[in-house]
Amino acid sequence: MSIIYSIPATRRLMLQGAGSVALLGLGGIPFAVPAIAAANDKYPEEAFRQKSDADAIKALYGKPHEASDKVKLDAPEIAENGAVVPVSVTTTLADVTSIAFFVSENPSALAASYQIPAGTVPSVANRLKMAKTCNVIAIVESSGKLYSATKEVKVTVGGCGG
Repeated sequence: MSIIYSIPATRRLMLQGAGSVALLGLGGIPFAVPAIAAANDKYPEEAFRQKSDADAIKALYGKPHEASDKVKLDAPEIAENGAVVPVSVTTTLADVTSIAFFVSENPSALAASYQIPAGTVPSVANRLKMAKTCNVIAIVESSGKLYSATKEVKVTVGGCGG
């Protein structure tokens, strides 16, 4: 007489198994990621250290920017919670190589910087932490030139909306 033991199939076990199979299927992908990261520019450490948006833009790009209606910055007029302010940028400009967000009154003005690979849709979204009411600036680098959009976001105290 043989005894067969079976483990009940729970949702957790099914998800763990599916995750394991997916990771096995990726195989050599984790080895390619460091090579891709090494090929990109160096981490902009100096730009993230800057206190003012002008200094951060200069440290990151080293050239001036101009306002453009082809850069669409979407951010709320009033952010009830400064810890998670949703922002996004889209553009119709061609040959976009980078997009960055700056928050002028934060301790570190550069909030996020993205390298945009060729052939990628130039659109990014993020949730930024804002210390207080100030301007959010989006900079798009396209064909070696910088274009920007700016929007003031009012951060309310205590999340009361007033």
